Amino acid sequence: MIRARRLAGARRPSPFAVLGLDPAAAIGDDDVRAAWRRIAADTHPDRADGGDPERFAAAAAAYTDLRTGYGRGEVLASLPAGGRRPAVIHPAVRAGGGWRLRAAASRLRGGRPVRLALRALGAAAAAVAGLLAAGHNPAGPALAVGALTWLALTCRRDLGPPPAG
Repeated sequence: MIRARRLAGARRPSPFAVLGLDPAAAIGDDDVRAAWRRIAADTHPDRADGGDPERFAAAAAAYTDLRTGYGRGEVLASLPAGGRRPAVIHPAVRAGGGWRLRAAASRLRGGRPVRLALRALGAAAAAVAGLLAAGHNPAGPALAVGALTWLALTCRRDLGPPPAG
């Protein structure tokens, strides 16, 4: 019970720090895989010495976060400048991982909010048109979900900073 409370109150370190990678460097899938395998070989619980199950679990979670370019981008976007979380987190944001919401809001402000709003309006209009055109059969909700899926898949580029140049 005490250990569970201690783990719940502890902050999760950056996945980059867990795998010993520099978030500022250009890291590829092979770099992440190599770092993961190095740590897994040293800490796996099946080792003769018992390994280090807690460190292995942390490395496995970090690898899951960083194994794709998209995942690395999401982790980088959630970290403040300098690749570290702020030392002091506002109490209203601290509960339940709210720092992610604040990071998402800053990404929206740094991105292209007008273009994102136009995309959202277009997706909403397409969803409503699909529902009206299809009526009360299964095609109506399917068309609406398709429009919202399009929005979710295409809005990512509007959440980051505008391209340089």
